[in-house]
Amino acid sequence: MVTADNTPRQTDEPSADPAARPDGSFFGTTPALTILAACALIFLLRYMQEVLIPFVLAGLTFYALDPMVDRLQRWRVPRALGAAVMLLIVLAGVGGLGYSLADDVVGVINDLPSAAQKLRVNLRPDRDAAPSTMDKLQEAATELDKTAAEAAGPTDVPQGVVRVQMEEPTVKLSDYIRWGPLSIVSLLGSAVMVLFLAYFLLLTDDLFKRKLVELAGSTLKTKKVTVEVLRDIALQIEAFILVQVFTSTVVGVATWLALWWFGLDNAPVWGLFAGLLNSVPYFGPLIVTGGLTVVAYVQFGTLERTAAITGIALLITTLEGWILTPMLMGKVAQINTVAIFAGLVFWSWMWGIWGLLLAVPLLMVIKSVCDRIDSLQPIGKLLGD
Repeated sequence: MVTADNTPRQTDEPSADPAARPDGSFFGTTPALTILAACALIFLLRYMQEVLIPFVLAGLTFYALDPMVDRLQRWRVPRALGAAVMLLIVLAGVGGLGYSLADDVVGVINDLPSAAQKLRVNLRPDRDAAPSTMDKLQEAATELDKTAAEAAGPTDVPQGVVRVQMEEPTVKLSDYIRWGPLSIVSLLGSAVMVLFLAYFLLLTDDLFKRKLVELAGSTLKTKKVTVEVLRDIALQIEAFILVQVFTSTVVGVATWLALWWFGLDNAPVWGLFAGLLNSVPYFGPLIVTGGLTVVAYVQFGTLERTAAITGIALLITTLEGWILTPMLMGKVAQINTVAIFAGLVFWSWMWGIWGLLLAVPLLMVIKSVCDRIDSLQPIGKLLGD
């Protein structure tokens, strides 16, 4: 304000510029509004997973193939043709791998009923043997339930009605294995959509980046930060994908050869599972180890052979996780182990199995963005190693 003698006077009114606020808040936001916005974002991410997951997969495919498409473009190959060629190469590789392992996969599926029957026979308790500790605990729990029911008093049952007690299995695996025609059609439709999205991203690479820079803001600093964020995300995701493909291939081939040497049936399929699940930190090797434990015990029937097979598979993934990946990754993914584990738990809750597979790339993107934005740098430091 200006007084009558044209001298400026201090005022306690807040500045109209959000950036000039003393608390650094944007549009006067408070912690409560920030928490509400975060909750709304989490709800949208969970509710819109069927829409967002194809975009994330297409983005990863884009970052994996973009360097080769750029190289083909420098060799005077039209970008539309180069993007189509790279996608066709990927499809041919996946199709060839699936065709070569089709018989082994069918063999695993055909062996599942007999393996489950053998496992059920082996796990069936011996009625003549003395009750185990678990049996005694189960018996005690049953007696406590009866005591609580008697203490509550009898309930009135209408005349002519017979009381029936329904018993259901604790875990019903058939609910998780339902592959009908609709599921296969839906999966194929999603794959086609991801391929088309990846193709359009590869085709409009420079245009898409320019649009993001234009929408980021009007100041030179904001545009510069946007360019740096996009470059960091591209470098980290491309390096991560290359390292992940290489290490998964090494783990898959090494596991396949080790299981073949031990004489395990369908060793190539288990090698493929080990390579694919190697992209899921912590949980992936545990899933493979658990499956191999069941399969090896059903096939050989001895704890020594089972322990040897699961031990060599776990040793391969352990050496890869402790030596090979850190040596190749270097300083690309500077995310601490606690953040990775928490990210796996969070994204698996959000998107299920896709969340497990995409958790690490998503954490890398989040950290790259947070490291370049001043107000979000504390989150980047929290995620860093």
